[in-house]
Formats: sequence, structure tokens, C-alpha cells
Amino acid sequence: MAGPVDPRLWRYARSARRYLVLSVALSLVTTGCIVVAALLLARILAGVITDAGQRTLGSWAVQIVVFVLVIGCRGVATWWQSRLAHRAGAQVVAELEQAVLVTGAGLAPRELDSRRTELAVVVGSALSGLRAYLTGYLPALLLAVSVPPIVLVVIAVHDPTAGLIILITLPLIPVFMVLIGLMTQGRSAATLAAATRLSDQLLDLFAGMPTLRALGRETAGDTTDSGMTMRHRVRALGESLQARTMAALRMAFLSSMVLEMLATLSVALVAVSIGMRLVFGHMGLYAGLLGLILAPEVYLPLRAVGERFHAAQDGMAAAEKAFAVLESEDRAVNLAGAREIPDFRGVLEIRDLSVRSRDGFAPAGLSTMLPPGAITVLAGPNGCGKSTVLQSILGLMPPDAGTVLVDGVPVSELDPSSLWARVAWLPQRPVLLPGTLRENLELLGANTRAELLESASAATGFDAVLNELPDGWNTVVGSGGLGLSLGQRQRLALTRVLAADRPILLLDEPTAHLDDLSAATVLSALTARARAGATVVVVAHRRDLLAAADHVVEVHASCTDAPQARPAANDHTAEEVVR
Repeated sequence: MAGPVDPRLWRYARSARRYLVLSVALSLVTTGCIVVAALLLARILAGVITDAGQRTLGSWAVQIVVFVLVIGCRGVATWWQSRLAHRAGAQVVAELEQAVLVTGAGLAPRELDSRRTELAVVVGSALSGLRAYLTGYLPALLLAVSVPPIVLVVIAVHDPTAGLIILITLPLIPVFMVLIGLMTQGRSAATLAAATRLSDQLLDLFAGMPTLRALGRETAGDTTDSGMTMRHRVRALGESLQARTMAALRMAFLSSMVLEMLATLSVALVAVSIGMRLVFGHMGLYAGLLGLILAPEVYLPLRAVGERFHAAQDGMAAAEKAFAVLESEDRAVNLAGAREIPDFRGVLEIRDLSVRSRDGFAPAGLSTMLPPGAITVLAGPNGCGKSTVLQSILGLMPPDAGTVLVDGVPVSELDPSSLWARVAWLPQRPVLLPGTLRENLELLGANTRAELLESASAATGFDAVLNELPDGWNTVVGSGGLGLSLGQRQRLALTRVLAADRPILLLDEPTAHLDDLSAATVLSALTARARAGATVVVVAHRRDLLAAADHVVEVHASCTDAPQARPAANDHTAEEVVR
């Protein structure tokens, strides 16, 4: 984090602000109770020892009552602060998780793909470490700021020598805390990175398990470039994570021991000094008792900060990751756009569109018209930016140059919800959520009228799949369509698109995982939708899709730093491209 009390935490988690104010107030109350209780206790003990006439309980009744009330007030303040800390910890973690999820959903697709596992780890478990920061580290930090200066002043007023000893030895604890912090710098970030890599490997392994089982390789695993099997690779990552975690725990234990030893030696120096001066009569008993009672209270908050620092490190490292997402400038959706198109016709125009990629721009300088009532196919080699064009039409990928217009209005100026309500989109990896098939069908607003649903199912061949399922549309599938084959998932996603009564259809490789007969049926359905007036844009490589297209647009990538505008002549008929 940016500091012990990172302002970004209070900016993104509003519930933490009230907790911080109350914690400061309760820390001041605790400090006052410590000083008053020490003064009263020293006065009572000194009076009882030095004055024989005041050794009855009645002589000190008022002081004892006040002392008990002060101790009770300190206990109530500590309990209240702990209660607020646990409640604020849960609220802050929930608010940050929600904010990271919302912001992560708004990232550009490429950025989201690169951070998918990191987001899963941060939101899934890592942010829970912030509870240790709020319940342990922050209260100790506030006490460390308020208690030592005030208590040191009280001791110095009554015993300047003890105050001087404390003033000299007190900075040793922060110095050693800084040295320990420098030694452990980056350990928590490395542990979080190791956990992210392990999660990434496990997710890839689980996702590919059906393929491994089909090939009979589920036991041996998939061999990596280094010759290590996947099973051994996952085990090595797990052992590395375990080693890092144990090293962090070992460092926390040793640092706590060092701080405890420093505090004990410092208090011992004060005690020896006071004892020697009391023996030789160079100071009063009241001042000596006060110094002995308050000296440990000076070192205790700083020692507690050092001890609880390591417990909060994991949460602080996760918070850094969360803030990096929340402050990311690579947002995909311009939610500020509020224009709507009253007479929606579905005419798409692309002008000099360029989107930065890893090695240049993909696409680079694309200009074309995507008219309604026709099937337009985006063609080109892998990596040229065909899928990016669809994402730019949806407003999910802001262009680095050029613009995309819908009925003459730039996409960046349109209300996203209004635009998406008129578009049916089939990505390369269709989104299927845990639930029934009907719930997945209605996810994007597909029309559930019986006649439209039957025609869409017949066009995609999903009606045959339903006949094989005992519960039909009420069949429950897992995450990503688990329980269905790849072809069945593709048919379900196509059915969802065709059953949606939308004027614009964007499809990325719609006939993937389909046989030739099923692909021909899907092409017929898309042609019918286009002839009915819909704007159909398809990303394709297959010759049958190219042959069925009314227009084929060749998409090009550029490896130069600046995109080069290409003429609109890259729009050809299907016959020209196939020939």
C-alpha cells in the first residue's frame, strides 16, 4: 500500500472512513485511561508505603473507585474498537470485492483476459487478509501514534532521567522495524504471485481435463516445454507456495522475538535506573513507581505494530492489486455516453479503425460499411483483429484511432444499454452460467415464444439435443456449460442468438464445432435473418461461410507504430474472395 494508512482504501471503501474516525477517538480515550490509571495507582501505592496513617481502605476510597472506573473505561474502549474493527473489516472487504468485480467487468477484453486469474485470486480470498489489517495493524498503529508521546511527556515531567533513557531507546524499535521491513519487502507480493500462478495452472488443468481424459492422458498429465508433466508442475508450484508461506511465518516469528527483546531490554534499563536512584535516595517513590508503571506502555504499542505488520502484509499486497484494477485507465465501456437513436436502422460504418495490439495494430486503418439486409464476413489471418472489430462495434474495445458509427452516431456517444439491447452477440467462447438451459437461453434476452424458439432450435440442431435430455430446457448445466459437449454448447449459444429479436447480429466463428450439415442449416437461418432486414456480421475462415456472404471485408494488421489507413476497397464480394 502507499503508506500505513493508504488514502485509496478510504476512497474506495466508504465504511472504513467512519471506522477510522471512531478508532482515532477511541485511541485517545485509551491513552487518557492509561495515563490516569498509572497516576492513580502510583499515588495509592506510594501513599500506602510511605504514610502509615493512610493504610486503610477508606483513606483511598475515592482514588480506588476512580481507578476502577478508568480501568473499566479502557476495557470498554478496547472492546468497542475491536467490535468496530471486525465489522468494518467485513464491510470493507465486501465493498472492495464488489468494486473490483464491477471495474473488472468494465476492463477491455484483452486486459480482462490477462488479469482473469489475478482477479479471481484477489476477489476470491486474498482481500480477506485486509481484516487483519483493520482489526490488528491499524488499531495498533493508532495507539503507537498517540500513546508513546503522551506517556513519555508524563514520565519526563516526573522523572527527566527516565524520560531521557526512553527517548534514546524508543527509536530503536522503529529502526529495527524498518530493517525487518526491508528484509521482507516483496515477500507478500511474491506469495500472492505464487498463489496466482498455482491457481492459473489448476484452472488450465481443470479446463483441459475432459480433453486429457479423452486422450487417456489424465494420469500422466500434459508435458510442458521443460519436459515436466503437468502433475509435477502443479506439485512444484504448490511446494513453492508452501515454502514461501512458511518463510513468511518464520520471518514474522523472528521479527516479533527481536522486537520483544528490544522492548524488554529498554524497560529493564529504565527499571535499573529507577531502582538505583531509589536506593540512594535521589528520587521520590511516587515518581519511581509512575516510571515503572508507564515505561512498558511506551514500548508496547510500537512492539504491537511490528508484530501485526506481517499479519496484515498479505491483505495489503492484495489491496495493491485491487487498487491497480480500480485505477486502471484501460476501461472498455464508456458509460458516459447517453445518446439514443430513436429511428434505429442498424447501419454500421467503420472509419479508419485501429486498435493497438502486442506487435502493432490489429486491425489497422479498417474502413468499411456494414449494411443491413446482408451478410458481411470479416476475413483475414489469425491475429489480424477480426474479433476486435466486433468488440469495437459493441463499445467493449475503445479504438486507438478511427471510429465506429451506428446510424451515423459514434459508438462512444451512445448509451451502452440502449445499443446492447439491439445487438445479439456470439463470441468465440460463449458465456454459459450454472443453471438450467432455459435460464442460459434468457440470459441475453432471447425471445421465449414457442414458434421462434422452435425455429431457432431447428436451425441450430439443438432440438435434437433437447430430445436426448430427460428434462429438456430444465436440464441443469455447470459453469461454462459443463454437462454439454462443445458442439452442444455451440448450438445452445447459436439458438440464443437466433431466438433474440435483434436488428444486429454479430457472430464470431458461428459454425465452430459443427458438422457440415449443421453448418449449412445455420447459414440458411442467418441468410433468412439478413433477408428480413437484419445486419449480420460474421467472423469466419471457412469457405462455406465466405461463399454465403454478400460482402467480405479483409481485415489487416500492422506491425508499425502508427496505423496506416487502408482504402475502403478492401470490401469485396464473396465470389471475388473465394475465387
